[in-house]
Amino acid sequence: MTKEFYIFRHGQSTYNAEGRTQGRTNDSVLTEKGKQQATEAGKILQNRGIELIVASPLKRTLQTADLVAAEIGGVPVTTDERFIEVDVGEIEGMYKKDIWEKFGETYALWCSPGEANLDLCFKGGETRRQVRKRVFEGLNDYAKHNSHQVIGIASHGVMMRQIVQAINRDSYSIDNCTIMHLRYEDGTYVLVECLNSRDEK
Repeated sequence: MTKEFYIFRHGQSTYNAEGRTQGRTNDSVLTEKGKQQATEAGKILQNRGIELIVASPLKRTLQTADLVAAEIGGVPVTTDERFIEVDVGEIEGMYKKDIWEKFGETYALWCSPGEANLDLCFKGGETRRQVRKRVFEGLNDYAKHNSHQVIGIASHGVMMRQIVQAINRDSYSIDNCTIMHLRYEDGTYVLVECLNSRDEK
């Protein structure tokens, strides 16, 4: 059994533009640039056969999903909590420069790729291992129990990096509206290609 997933990060948000960490905050919405990025992502995804878009329930991802859906022919959009961004706990809403000043060493470890710090988190937050677990539970559910063959997922940077890292591509940058084409076949996920992104190797 084969399923195709097109997983895309939301467009630039107000918190992105301000240099703030947003996690699960829901008052961060798309900027005009972010809306343009989402529209462009939709154009890239035209003719890919997407039948359904599943979005994180946060405003910035829902806005992105709606704009992409409009470009590819008005496919239905639904939400799934399993694809929400990482809960960053006590650093939620902080400016990046302030995080580096207050939590520099911890933040550096938390941001580093690889498997060494999967259980690290900020107070009140979520570990990357927890993110990975719920994301793959969601993917497996849609891969095994959903009738659609080609599914779009509107999501977030940390969530997408955990997918990449889980399939052994540790050093990867997920910019706004990066699109990952992921293929599920007989229990295995393969990263087919990334569009609108850059590799940091």
